[in-house]
Amino acid sequence: MIQVRNLTKSFRHVAVLRQVSFDAPDGAITGLLGPNGAGKTTTLRAIAGLLTPDGGIVRVGHCGTRGHRLQAPRDLGALLDHRGLYGRLTGREHLAYFGRLRGLSGTVLHDRVDRVLGTLGLVSIADRPAQGFSEGERVKVALGCAIVHDPSHVVLDEPTSGLDVRTVRALRGWLRDLRDRGACIVFSSHVLGDVEQLCDRVVVMARGAVVAEGALADVRNGSAPGSLEDAFVALTEPQAALSC
Repeated sequence: MIQVRNLTKSFRHVAVLRQVSFDAPDGAITGLLGPNGAGKTTTLRAIAGLLTPDGGIVRVGHCGTRGHRLQAPRDLGALLDHRGLYGRLTGREHLAYFGRLRGLSGTVLHDRVDRVLGTLGLVSIADRPAQGFSEGERVKVALGCAIVHDPSHVVLDEPTSGLDVRTVRALRGWLRDLRDRGACIVFSSHVLGDVEQLCDRVVVMARGAVVAEGALADVRNGSAPGSLEDAFVALTEPQAALSC
């Protein structure tokens, strides 16, 4: 389980997170929704231990990000930015490198790398340097680096951005399989279709605060028309966000 409690963060006296709290249970996919500037990426970076909040606490499994920075990453995979690839390394070398960072070696590492290459459709570019990758190829390699160690907690920021339809379908299947094996998954997305097809729970953010949380059906039916899009628009309108 991932637990977020009373998370606050400001940059240059501008409040980005305002007492953000929610639970993402094991064996479920939790979608983090919100307009640009809602605080989604900042929240995910705090969960991954890459950003220290001004207040509040994040727990990944049994580890708190403040007191256990070294333990949490071994049980967590995070895709927060696909631009940080090394231009001279191939796709295969990236996966192997990040696998070794997560403690994999030998046959296990080799098998995991091959499986991720196949799952994400990377076999044809596996031995090409990253400097020649397209945007979609960079996203897929970065995603592979996040999941190569088969983590039980996964945090993904806009994971389908730049991906072709076939890879999106493969990714959805992989996430469902991971969920069915008991993993805890949190991802942000602007694609409501991804959310409706994948998510068991949703957390809606606006202006740095959580404005709705719960089962997908409950949040979707919270607005009069009963669609996720209508609920999202109603919940993230400025007056709704200010009232929370």
